[in-house]
Amino acid sequence: MPPWPKADALATAFLLAVPVVGGVLDGRSLAELLGRGVPVPRGREATGTVRAQAQDMVYWTLRRYGLGDAILSRLLERPLPSVEIRALLLLALYRLDAEPDDSHTTVDQAVEAAGHLAGGRFKALVNAVLRNALRRRDSLAQATADDADAQTWHPAWWRAKLQQAYPDRWVELLAAANQAPPMALRVNRRRASVVEMAQRLVEVDCPTEACGADGLRLLRPRPVSDIPGFAEGLVSVQDPGAQRAAHLLAAAPGQRVLDACAAPGGKAAHILELADARLLALDVSPERCQRIEQNLERLGLAAAVKVADCRDVARWWDGKPFDRILADVPCSASGVARRHPDSKWLRRPEDIASFARTQGEILRALWPTLARGGKMLYATCSVFPEENTEQIAAFLADPAVHGQVELLGEETLLPCPDHDGFYYALLQKTL
Repeated sequence: MPPWPKADALATAFLLAVPVVGGVLDGRSLAELLGRGVPVPRGREATGTVRAQAQDMVYWTLRRYGLGDAILSRLLERPLPSVEIRALLLLALYRLDAEPDDSHTTVDQAVEAAGHLAGGRFKALVNAVLRNALRRRDSLAQATADDADAQTWHPAWWRAKLQQAYPDRWVELLAAANQAPPMALRVNRRRASVVEMAQRLVEVDCPTEACGADGLRLLRPRPVSDIPGFAEGLVSVQDPGAQRAAHLLAAAPGQRVLDACAAPGGKAAHILELADARLLALDVSPERCQRIEQNLERLGLAAAVKVADCRDVARWWDGKPFDRILADVPCSASGVARRHPDSKWLRRPEDIASFARTQGEILRALWPTLARGGKMLYATCSVFPEENTEQIAAFLADPAVHGQVELLGEETLLPCPDHDGFYYALLQKTL
């Protein structure tokens, strides 16, 4: 079969992207939708380039959903009965902005894609809406100029929380979340050195720069399948901010280590790359535990992996205390919104309090399993204080642990061009 022309490839990319964006509009997470895989539309070929184009459109459409939604609401006289068509229009509106010189192709191929959705009943509507968007481009820009959700690409409650927590930097944090994230690798010290991997990457026209003790930042991101050494376990994809965890925990050979919320296993693997520890990895999901095992196998590492809720200690703990515990707790993911752009729109203000309750329960459940003199690293990928500094302050003030705990240090990494947002607090049991 000959290569697909650009136009046909774009229609295919739209059809690949629609169920993902539509799923998010229905309330499902982007990670879940992508993790299940996206079926190729019948009768079409999805090359790696087409899949990459589809994924790029998905991420940018969701990042700027506030703007797309504001524009679409001004173009429609009544709500759309089809989530698929709404998703297609949001994707096409993004591409009209991103590729203004290729607007004819965007409209033509969005209409082509519409013929394969919802029984093909909305081809004329898609054509009319997109052509209207082109005619009204200037007036739509003016109409949304005072819409803060549209201009910042963030909901009001999210903006308010950032402004309250970081009055001097909140605008900067919004801007960081609206950018494509950097791509970084963590070199498996057991199989290669940072210098060796940098050289291998240069040889395939993939220049890098060092980041952290074990990391390489790709100056030009590329698909994981194209990275030399990945399949052989020489490297893993991991943000430099996430690579801080294993070094802060500083497990020693032979120590008993617990990774209490371990999926997908990146931090657990890094711990084992740095030391021959005896590690137990827990996660509530059988599917995610399988992914942990697959990642460890690729890297040539070994750990015990159990399906368990770490709060239900009686079900998984053998009574022997741990020397090190990593509590990388469930959180709002507000520090990694550029990687999970759906989080801004799926989360609600009340979710933060719910996450904080769960985080507190995890801290208090795990504390008795830590050995005297042992260290626990509390970690989130959030920038909201309720999940970070306020959570640790409440734990330190808890009478149940009074006199038993010392805060050795805490660190807040705010999202920036070099890394995502994280919070770390290192606690030591003194009694």
